[in-house]
Amino acid sequence: MVQSKEERVHDVFETIYEKYDSMNSIISFNLHKSWRKEVMRQMNVPSGASALDLCCGTADWTLSLAEAAGPEGQVKGLDFSANMLKIGQRKVTQSGWKTIELVEGNAMELPFASNSFDFVTIGFGLRNVPDYDKTLQEMHRVLKPGGVAVCLETSQPEKKSIEKVYSLYFKYIMPRLGKYLAGRFDEYSWLQESTMNFPNKMALAVMFKQAGFKTVTVHSFSMGAAAAHFAHKQLDQ
Repeated sequence: MVQSKEERVHDVFETIYEKYDSMNSIISFNLHKSWRKEVMRQMNVPSGASALDLCCGTADWTLSLAEAAGPEGQVKGLDFSANMLKIGQRKVTQSGWKTIELVEGNAMELPFASNSFDFVTIGFGLRNVPDYDKTLQEMHRVLKPGGVAVCLETSQPEKKSIEKVYSLYFKYIMPRLGKYLAGRFDEYSWLQESTMNFPNKMALAVMFKQAGFKTVTVHSFSMGAAAAHFAHKQLDQ
């Protein structure tokens, strides 16, 4: 029986969870950490803010949000992989932050009331959901008026010469790294498929607008290998 995208992605992350953090660092040459740090700087999360981190995985961005929001803030992390959340919960417990709650759930059907959060983030997770549009609509729904949705994702490099190298890396080298270092080939083949098939940064900006966001700004990283989208919900919604 052919698996749906949702089933396949779920199986991937339920399988690679123990190696996910180390492989992420190797695959991105550790750049994902500096990208997220710069995104957090631009977000300028105030003390006491409420935030939701979608597809939170092992909760690295969730923890950064909690640190920024401080003891008066409230942060929730949501992921559909119970095994990824186990790793995340271990980190949360070790951190001592009591303001974080991790929730197992579906990014396309968020179990939260409308107008609940000041910020909603999704890092390298949107490419894995079956319906991008529905996820963006849900992000818009749960944001408070004036709130900001932030998506950090892989993107397509602007220069053709860089794009060729990028394509070769994700198509041939990354899955083999996964097999050599994590003993998994098929799972990392999925990651390269989801990366190469994901909309480019301008197409994604249009999708945010279609989901109801008022303004969308885009910041590129590493010659376009990744991009951050900052989408603002209108104040009077």
